[in-house]
Amino acid sequence: MNIYLGFLTAIATFIAMEFVAWSAHKYVMHGFFWNLHEDHHVIGEEHFFEKNDSFFLIFAIPSWLCIMFGVMHGGDFKMWIGIGIAAYGLCYFLVHDIFIHQRFKIFTRTDNAYLRAIRKAHKVHHKRQGKEDGECFGMLFVPMKYFKEAQMSQKK
Repeated sequence: MNIYLGFLTAIATFIAMEFVAWSAHKYVMHGFFWNLHEDHHVIGEEHFFEKNDSFFLIFAIPSWLCIMFGVMHGGDFKMWIGIGIAAYGLCYFLVHDIFIHQRFKIFTRTDNAYLRAIRKAHKVHHKRQGKEDGECFGMLFVPMKYFKEAQMSQKK
């Protein structure tokens, strides 16, 4: 596969993963796998590892399989799809676990409106501790109202 087409495939997969993650979060994590995700919504009982972390495998295994089978077939499109999934997983770790939930105390402050909007949307998501009535299930695509709010507070 042409490297440029492969790179575009990885980027398209990365973007598609936001919709996959949104759907998985809303319908799987807040659905039939709530028992694994629930500890992520409990305030005051934060642990370094949560049952929720097992969802890492749900995304890591297909990524690994796509990369492995893609490499076995000469670096075909499957490899690039796996790379896109892995890149999204890395971004998820950096944004969700490090930036938002501060599992490692770096990137604690920002004046960037987009990053503040991400943090605000996630905070709104965690406002509801139950399985139902959630909102803001995505990670990178922020509802415009939070982006505008972050921009307005930045101007003050």
